[in-house]
Amino acid sequence: MVFRRLSRWAVALPAVLVLGLSGCGSGGPGASASAPATGAGTKEVTVFAAASLTGTFTELGRAFEAAHPGTTVKFNFGSSATLAQQITQGAPVDVFAAASPATMKTVTDASLAGSPTTFARNKLQIAVPKDNPAKVDDLADLADAKVKVALCAEQVPCGAAAVRALDAAGLKVTPVTLEQDVKATLTKVELGEVDAALVYRTDVIAAAGKVTGIGFPEADKAVNDYPIATLAKAPAGDLAKRFVDLVLSRQGKDVLTKAGFEAP
Repeated sequence: MVFRRLSRWAVALPAVLVLGLSGCGSGGPGASASAPATGAGTKEVTVFAAASLTGTFTELGRAFEAAHPGTTVKFNFGSSATLAQQITQGAPVDVFAAASPATMKTVTDASLAGSPTTFARNKLQIAVPKDNPAKVDDLADLADAKVKVALCAEQVPCGAAAVRALDAAGLKVTPVTLEQDVKATLTKVELGEVDAALVYRTDVIAAAGKVTGIGFPEADKAVNDYPIATLAKAPAGDLAKRFVDLVLSRQGKDVLTKAGFEAP
Protein backbone atom coordinates (compact mmCIF):
# COMPACT_ATOMS: atom_id res chain seq x y z
CA MET A 1 0.00 0.00 0.00
CA VAL A 2 1.26 3.45 -0.94
CA PHE A 3 0.55 6.34 1.41
CA ARG A 4 1.13 9.92 0.33
CA ARG A 5 0.58 13.14 2.24
CA LEU A 6 -1.54 15.78 0.52
CA SER A 7 -0.14 19.28 0.82
CA ARG A 8 -2.35 21.75 2.64
CA TRP A 9 -4.11 24.19 0.27
CA ALA A 10 -3.44 27.60 1.75
CA VAL A 11 -6.57 29.66 2.39
CA ALA A 12 -7.32 32.34 4.94
CA LEU A 13 -9.63 30.27 7.12
CA PRO A 14 -9.67 29.60 10.85
CA ALA A 15 -10.29 25.91 10.40
CA VAL A 16 -7.39 23.50 10.58
CA LEU A 17 -7.90 20.68 8.11
CA VAL A 18 -6.87 17.18 8.94
CA LEU A 19 -5.57 15.59 5.77
CA GLY A 20 -6.22 11.89 5.56
CA LEU A 21 -4.23 9.58 3.29
CA SER A 22 -5.26 6.30 1.86
CA GLY A 23 -5.21 4.07 -1.25
CA CYS A 24 -8.03 3.37 -3.69
CA GLY A 25 -9.96 0.77 -5.69
CA SER A 26 -12.82 1.11 -8.23
CA GLY A 27 -15.61 -0.38 -10.22
CA GLY A 28 -18.77 0.71 -11.98
CA PRO A 29 -22.18 0.97 -10.29
CA GLY A 30 -23.16 -2.50 -9.14
CA ALA A 31 -19.58 -3.68 -9.61
CA SER A 32 -16.84 -4.24 -7.09
CA ALA A 33 -13.33 -2.84 -6.83
CA SER A 34 -11.92 -6.13 -8.07
CA ALA A 35 -12.12 -5.08 -11.72
CA PRO A 36 -8.67 -3.71 -12.65
CA ALA A 37 -8.20 -0.40 -14.37
CA THR A 38 -7.26 -0.37 -18.03
CA GLY A 39 -5.22 2.13 -19.98
CA ALA A 40 -2.35 4.37 -19.12
CA GLY A 41 -2.46 7.90 -17.80
CA THR A 42 -2.46 9.69 -14.47
CA LYS A 43 -1.84 7.34 -11.56
CA GLU A 44 -2.92 9.69 -8.78
CA VAL A 45 -6.42 10.81 -7.87
CA THR A 46 -7.22 13.53 -5.34
CA VAL A 47 -10.47 13.28 -3.38
CA PHE A 48 -11.86 16.05 -1.18
CA ALA A 49 -14.44 14.57 1.21
CA ALA A 50 -16.49 15.56 4.24
CA ALA A 51 -14.88 14.70 7.57
CA SER A 52 -17.71 12.27 8.36
CA LEU A 53 -16.58 10.14 5.40
CA THR A 54 -13.09 9.58 6.78
CA GLY A 55 -13.55 5.94 7.76
CA THR A 56 -15.62 4.78 4.81
CA PHE A 57 -13.64 6.56 2.10
CA THR A 58 -10.34 5.42 3.60
CA GLU A 59 -11.59 1.83 3.32
CA LEU A 60 -12.81 2.37 -0.23
CA GLY A 61 -9.55 4.10 -1.08
CA ARG A 62 -7.55 1.04 -0.07
CA ALA A 63 -9.78 -1.15 -2.21
CA PHE A 64 -9.36 1.21 -5.16
CA GLU A 65 -5.57 1.17 -4.93
CA ALA A 66 -5.54 -2.61 -4.66
CA ALA A 67 -7.61 -2.86 -7.85
CA HIS A 68 -5.48 -0.27 -9.66
CA PRO A 69 -1.82 -1.21 -9.03
CA GLY A 70 0.48 1.81 -9.05
CA THR A 71 -2.37 4.25 -8.36
CA THR A 72 -2.40 6.49 -5.30
CA VAL A 73 -5.48 8.16 -3.84
CA LYS A 74 -4.87 11.31 -1.82
CA PHE A 75 -7.64 12.34 0.55
CA ASN A 76 -8.38 15.73 2.07
CA PHE A 77 -11.00 15.27 4.80
CA GLY A 78 -12.55 18.30 6.47
CA SER A 79 -15.49 20.65 6.66
CA SER A 80 -17.48 20.47 3.42
CA ALA A 81 -17.80 24.26 3.43
CA THR A 82 -14.05 24.71 3.73
CA LEU A 83 -13.34 22.12 1.05
CA ALA A 84 -15.83 23.78 -1.32
CA GLN A 85 -14.10 27.12 -0.77
CA GLN A 86 -10.72 25.57 -1.50
CA ILE A 87 -12.06 24.15 -4.76
CA THR A 88 -13.51 27.49 -5.87
CA GLN A 89 -10.16 29.09 -5.11
CA GLY A 90 -8.38 26.74 -7.48
CA ALA A 91 -7.26 23.70 -5.52
CA PRO A 92 -6.49 20.84 -7.95
CA VAL A 93 -9.12 18.22 -7.15
CA ASP A 94 -10.56 15.21 -8.98
CA VAL A 95 -13.55 14.23 -6.82
CA PHE A 96 -15.63 16.14 -4.27
CA ALA A 97 -17.93 14.36 -1.81
CA ALA A 98 -19.88 16.77 0.38
CA ALA A 99 -22.09 16.33 3.44
CA SER A 100 -24.85 18.53 2.05
CA PRO A 101 -26.26 19.68 -1.30
CA ALA A 102 -25.73 23.30 -0.23
CA THR A 103 -21.96 22.94 -0.02
CA MET A 104 -21.85 21.02 -3.31
CA LYS A 105 -23.90 23.82 -4.91
CA THR A 106 -21.07 26.25 -4.17
CA VAL A 107 -18.91 24.23 -6.55
CA THR A 108 -21.50 23.44 -9.23
CA ASP A 109 -22.71 27.06 -9.34
CA ALA A 110 -19.13 27.99 -10.24
CA SER A 111 -19.27 25.43 -13.09
CA LEU A 112 -16.41 23.52 -11.49
CA ALA A 113 -18.08 20.10 -11.28
CA GLY A 114 -20.38 17.87 -13.24
CA SER A 115 -23.85 16.86 -12.11
CA PRO A 116 -23.61 15.45 -8.56
CA THR A 117 -25.16 12.16 -7.47
CA THR A 118 -26.54 11.63 -3.97
CA PHE A 119 -24.90 8.48 -2.62
CA ALA A 120 -25.82 8.42 1.09
CA ARG A 121 -27.82 10.07 3.86
CA ASN A 122 -26.90 10.77 7.46
CA LYS A 123 -28.74 11.89 10.57
CA LEU A 124 -27.78 13.34 13.92
CA GLN A 125 -27.46 11.75 17.34
CA ILE A 126 -26.59 13.17 20.73
CA ALA A 127 -23.11 11.99 21.70
CA VAL A 128 -22.26 11.84 25.40
CA PRO A 129 -19.25 10.47 27.30
CA LYS A 130 -19.55 6.82 28.33
CA ASP A 131 -20.34 7.75 31.94
CA ASN A 132 -22.77 10.50 30.83
CA PRO A 133 -21.93 12.82 33.76
CA ALA A 134 -24.69 15.31 32.95
CA LYS A 135 -27.31 12.54 32.74
CA VAL A 136 -28.44 13.63 29.28
CA ASP A 137 -31.44 11.59 28.09
CA ASP A 138 -32.97 13.60 25.25
CA LEU A 139 -32.60 16.70 23.12
CA ALA A 140 -34.38 18.95 25.64
CA ASP A 141 -31.59 18.31 28.16
CA LEU A 142 -29.17 20.22 25.90
CA ALA A 143 -31.09 23.44 26.62
CA ASP A 144 -30.14 23.23 30.30
CA ALA A 145 -27.55 25.92 31.01
CA LYS A 146 -25.69 23.49 33.27
CA VAL A 147 -25.04 21.10 30.37
CA LYS A 148 -21.91 21.90 28.37
CA VAL A 149 -22.70 21.36 24.69
CA ALA A 150 -20.53 21.32 21.57
CA LEU A 151 -22.03 22.00 18.16
CA CYS A 152 -20.65 22.28 14.66
CA ALA A 153 -20.53 25.83 13.33
CA GLU A 154 -23.75 26.71 11.53
CA GLN A 155 -22.05 27.23 8.16
CA VAL A 156 -20.92 23.59 7.97
CA PRO A 157 -23.41 20.77 7.21
CA CYS A 158 -23.49 19.16 10.68
CA GLY A 159 -24.09 22.60 12.20
CA ALA A 160 -26.86 23.43 9.75
CA ALA A 161 -28.49 20.09 10.55
CA ALA A 162 -28.25 20.82 14.29
CA VAL A 163 -30.01 24.14 13.78
CA ARG A 164 -32.84 22.43 11.87
CA ALA A 165 -33.23 19.76 14.56
CA LEU A 166 -33.27 22.26 17.42
CA ASP A 167 -35.71 24.49 15.56
CA ALA A 168 -37.99 21.49 14.99
CA ALA A 169 -37.92 20.82 18.73
CA GLY A 170 -38.46 24.48 19.61
CA LEU A 171 -35.27 24.55 21.65
CA LYS A 172 -32.56 27.15 22.15
CA VAL A 173 -29.15 25.71 22.99
CA THR A 174 -26.13 27.85 23.83
CA PRO A 175 -23.01 25.83 23.01
CA VAL A 176 -19.75 26.32 24.88
CA THR A 177 -17.88 25.73 21.62
CA LEU A 178 -18.56 25.76 17.88
CA GLU A 179 -16.31 23.48 15.86
CA GLN A 180 -15.42 23.54 12.17
CA ASP A 181 -16.29 19.91 11.42
CA VAL A 182 -18.03 16.94 12.99
CA LYS A 183 -14.84 15.10 13.95
CA ALA A 184 -13.62 18.06 16.00
CA THR A 185 -17.04 18.32 17.64
CA LEU A 186 -17.03 14.66 18.63
CA THR A 187 -13.48 14.95 19.97
CA LYS A 188 -14.74 17.40 22.59
CA VAL A 189 -16.98 14.63 23.93
CA GLU A 190 -14.28 11.97 23.75
CA LEU A 191 -11.93 14.17 25.78
CA GLY A 192 -14.62 14.94 28.36
CA GLU A 193 -14.46 18.66 27.61
CA VAL A 194 -18.24 18.83 27.08
CA ASP A 195 -21.23 16.89 28.36
CA ALA A 196 -22.86 16.37 24.97
CA ALA A 197 -22.64 17.19 21.28
CA LEU A 198 -24.83 16.88 18.22
CA VAL A 199 -22.93 14.80 15.66
CA TYR A 200 -23.73 12.29 12.95
CA ARG A 201 -24.88 8.80 13.87
CA THR A 202 -22.02 7.43 11.77
CA ASP A 203 -19.45 9.23 13.90
CA VAL A 204 -20.99 7.81 17.08
CA ILE A 205 -20.72 4.33 15.59
CA ALA A 206 -17.10 4.94 14.58
CA ALA A 207 -16.30 6.05 18.16
CA ALA A 208 -17.90 2.98 19.75
CA GLY A 209 -16.48 2.39 23.21
CA LYS A 210 -15.57 6.04 23.65
CA VAL A 211 -19.00 7.70 23.52
CA THR A 212 -22.66 6.77 23.76
CA GLY A 213 -25.21 7.82 21.16
CA ILE A 214 -28.74 8.94 21.98
CA GLY A 215 -31.32 9.13 19.22
CA PHE A 216 -34.11 11.72 19.15
CA PRO A 217 -37.21 12.16 16.93
CA GLU A 218 -36.28 15.57 15.54
CA ALA A 219 -33.24 14.02 13.83
CA ASP A 220 -35.63 12.82 11.12
CA LYS A 221 -36.28 16.47 10.25
CA ALA A 222 -32.58 17.22 9.78
CA VAL A 223 -31.32 14.45 7.52
CA ASN A 224 -28.34 15.38 5.32
CA ASP A 225 -27.97 14.10 1.77
CA TYR A 226 -24.39 13.44 0.61
CA PRO A 227 -23.63 14.30 -3.06
CA ILE A 228 -20.51 13.30 -5.00
CA ALA A 229 -19.17 14.66 -8.30
CA THR A 230 -16.10 14.66 -10.48
CA LEU A 231 -14.52 18.05 -11.04
CA ALA A 232 -14.88 19.59 -14.48
CA LYS A 233 -11.12 19.98 -14.86
CA ALA A 234 -10.13 16.89 -12.91
CA PRO A 235 -6.41 16.19 -13.55
CA ALA A 236 -7.15 12.45 -13.34
CA GLY A 237 -10.47 12.39 -15.16
CA ASP A 238 -10.73 8.65 -15.87
CA LEU A 239 -9.60 7.63 -12.39
CA ALA A 240 -11.96 10.20 -10.87
CA LYS A 241 -14.91 8.61 -12.67
CA ARG A 242 -13.77 5.16 -11.57
CA PHE A 243 -13.60 6.27 -7.93
CA VAL A 244 -17.10 7.75 -8.11
CA ASP A 245 -18.30 4.50 -9.71
CA LEU A 246 -16.87 2.59 -6.75
CA VAL A 247 -18.70 4.79 -4.24
CA LEU A 248 -21.96 4.23 -6.15
CA SER A 249 -21.38 0.48 -6.59
CA ARG A 250 -22.77 -2.32 -4.45
CA GLN A 251 -19.39 -2.56 -2.74
CA GLY A 252 -19.48 1.15 -1.91
CA LYS A 253 -23.04 0.94 -0.62
CA ASP A 254 -22.13 -2.01 1.60
CA VAL A 255 -19.23 -0.09 3.18
CA LEU A 256 -21.40 2.98 3.77
CA THR A 257 -24.30 0.98 5.21
CA LYS A 258 -21.99 -0.88 7.59
CA ALA A 259 -20.80 2.49 8.89
CA GLY A 260 -24.36 3.64 9.61
CA PHE A 261 -25.15 5.69 6.51
CA GLU A 262 -28.61 5.34 4.99
CA ALA A 263 -29.39 4.79 1.32
CA PRO A 264 -30.53 7.94 -0.50
